[in-house]
Amino acid sequence: MKFTELQLPDTLLKAIERAGFEEATPIQAQTIPLALDGRDVIGQAQTGTGKTAAFGLPMLTKIDASRQELQGLVIAPTRELAIQTQEELFRLGRDKKIKVQAVYGGADIGRQIRGLKDRPHIVVGTPGRMLDHIKRHTLKLETVETLVLDEADEMLNMGFLEDIESIISKVPATRQTLLFSATMPDAIKKIGVKFMKDPEHVKIKAKEMTADLIDQYYVRAKDYEKFDIMTRLFDVQTPELAIVFGRTKRRVDELARGLEARGYRAEGIHGDLSQQKRMSVLRSFKNGDLDILVATDVAARGLDISGVTHVYNYDIPQDPESYVHRIGRTGRAGKGGMSVTFVTPNEMSYLHVIENLTKKRMTALRPPTEKEAFKGQLGAAIEEIEKQMEEKHNDLEKYADSAKDLLATYSPEELTELLLKVMAKDPSDAVPVKITPERPLPANKKGGGGNYRGKRNNSGGNRNRGGGSGGGNKENYRKDRKDGFKDRDRKNKNYSNRKPKSNNNRPNDKKRGFVIRTNND
Repeated sequence: MKFTELQLPDTLLKAIERAGFEEATPIQAQTIPLALDGRDVIGQAQTGTGKTAAFGLPMLTKIDASRQELQGLVIAPTRELAIQTQEELFRLGRDKKIKVQAVYGGADIGRQIRGLKDRPHIVVGTPGRMLDHIKRHTLKLETVETLVLDEADEMLNMGFLEDIESIISKVPATRQTLLFSATMPDAIKKIGVKFMKDPEHVKIKAKEMTADLIDQYYVRAKDYEKFDIMTRLFDVQTPELAIVFGRTKRRVDELARGLEARGYRAEGIHGDLSQQKRMSVLRSFKNGDLDILVATDVAARGLDISGVTHVYNYDIPQDPESYVHRIGRTGRAGKGGMSVTFVTPNEMSYLHVIENLTKKRMTALRPPTEKEAFKGQLGAAIEEIEKQMEEKHNDLEKYADSAKDLLATYSPEELTELLLKVMAKDPSDAVPVKITPERPLPANKKGGGGNYRGKRNNSGGNRNRGGGSGGGNKENYRKDRKDGFKDRDRKNKNYSNRKPKSNNNRPNDKKRGFVIRTNND
């Protein structure tokens, strides 16, 4: 369905056209007409399916820009998602002169207070910081007409239910409520019954979900084997843009340092980094200055990054829904992608539960050998040389005399061999990298389902050993509730302040096909 068929005002259609969109995604096509009719809607769809526009366009349509008062409220689980939602709503509502303010932890609350005094039409924020503003009387919700709960399942997982209920109690009962969630646990259904008026349930069919566009593989490996296997996979698969997920903050730091030591352009994000540092790393990744982003689940929640070709789950997630969110970083906008999950032998039960949830069997992937990884490196180096030769123009002439001198001493074959040696990393010469072992996930009975359903408050203990952030540590999730989010880069000084190294060995525009070896080969 085209956006022009959705009875949207011309001011919004211009913004949609400017953004280059014509066809509405399934969640947009089904949600927007209901929302425009004033219905409450529960939308069930994966990340990356266009949910922001699905609730944003009806909300922007309803807002009267001449009324200088708050009319729309969007509650999001993380700072990154709040910022991205604010930016997208601003772009869509620019022609209508809609003012949108974001409020979230880790940022100057004084600046947010000044922004709220400017009487925005829409406020987007995280539950903790919204409550802070409500208690300070800097955020008053008496005039809100549209309430949106975005990624509601994740907010419940993060322990925000009480905060959400407190916020909703301040919003007029005559409002319209739109709730979006990737999954539909009982707690979400209860919210629908308690806070919504006869909501319409819009569920995107499995065939339309992003997970079906992703080739899903797993590698069975012991913890100490993972890093070397993963870097060999990089050399064989040559991902253009990749995200690596680690279970803890310590894991993310060590992986990022180890990848950089081996010549990959990589950096990490997690909850202990300052907001400024996190946004800087994300900008570098989006701009192509990094090839690999290493992240915890919390830090990556809500990221909207196009062009990610590969997702590597260095640690299998304890929560199967987290797996769906992780791999949803790739396979976006109808494009395919690839995910590779590393599983230790005693974590195989978790893999089976994930397969049951996604209704898709992962393919076993046999780790590449050093010889195969080296072959992949040579192939990438040759492609880069050929690309540079095609673009050489006249800028090689100034090297002609020096080249003649070298050719007088060495043969063309020797010089070419040296060039390839410089450009292609030999895995056998790789810098040794030691990644601190993490405790494996607790063994589950009955096929691994025990810790997945209804026990989230107790399921995260092992995810935080070693000082890491994971699914069960409520305090790590709720740092946005603290006004003065401290910059903890000091303890990660060497890691946080380093600049991405340029690496000619890792061309951005690789066109080579993936080389996959499965156990069936």
